[in-house]
Amino acid sequence: MTANPEQTLRARLPAALLQTLQTLNYIALTPIQLAALPAMLDGHDVRAQAKTGSGKTAAFGLALLARLKLERIELQGLVLCPTRELADQVAAELRRLGAALPNLKILTIYGGVAIGPQQASLTKHAPHLIVATPGRVLDHLEKHHLNFDTLTMLVLDEADRLLDMGFADSMAALTERMPDARQTWLFSATFPESVDRLSVLVQKNAVRIEADISHANGVIEQHFYDVAEPEKSAVVRQLLLHHQAESSLIFCNTKLDLAELLRELTAARIPVLALHGDLEQRDRAEVLLRFNNGSA
Repeated sequence: MTANPEQTLRARLPAALLQTLQTLNYIALTPIQLAALPAMLDGHDVRAQAKTGSGKTAAFGLALLARLKLERIELQGLVLCPTRELADQVAAELRRLGAALPNLKILTIYGGVAIGPQQASLTKHAPHLIVATPGRVLDHLEKHHLNFDTLTMLVLDEADRLLDMGFADSMAALTERMPDARQTWLFSATFPESVDRLSVLVQKNAVRIEADISHANGVIEQHFYDVAEPEKSAVVRQLLLHHQAESSLIFCNTKLDLAELLRELTAARIPVLALHGDLEQRDRAEVLLRFNNGSA
């Protein structure tokens, strides 16, 4: 009888992780987890393409946690994310998955908050895993608050967005200081030439995996409106009033555009909040909290 691929894969995971998966009601692994986990557990570099919501965080999270040597109190894994919010989400998922692992320490590092407490956490008791944005972790590296001598695993999460947000130089500076004998796992929703070049730069003989790369027909309905520049704000206002959605996200090209639209929607008595990179971390967190609980 041929072994079930998922049963075979689960048998390779530590008992503590299997216990947590059962507790979290992970009944079936997703396609990206089934495709990527064997290669990562076998020690290969992986470049994986998967859409948002496909379970990619659990895919590389399970591999990271399964390969950790918890008795070694030293940095072994680094996950680089494009935004502070994503870093928080990834760290929270890793902590959930690793809840049954004894003495596991995961540290989140990003800008917009004081650097002192992060330095203290790094120097007092080295974390097993760091989830970070590239700029702040580079700051700590240059200030000698940490080093990569013991690093064995690197994850580039949402690599296309990391490049879009201008982190190419920071990532190059970081990987230059990492051991050659490491695994590098690159996850991206899209694979433009820039991501291909990044893969060549930081990976060795990476296994390419594609799973769940597009949404099923009918899941997302798209409409396009060809509108003159002066009419954009009015059309956005009319669409919001017409559809009366419980929640909406509006993306603007610049912070100036955002401020102008914010004024116009507020004047129309539409409850709206602004989220952009100039906000302090506590203000960004408050905006997301209010959006999630429906108060905007």
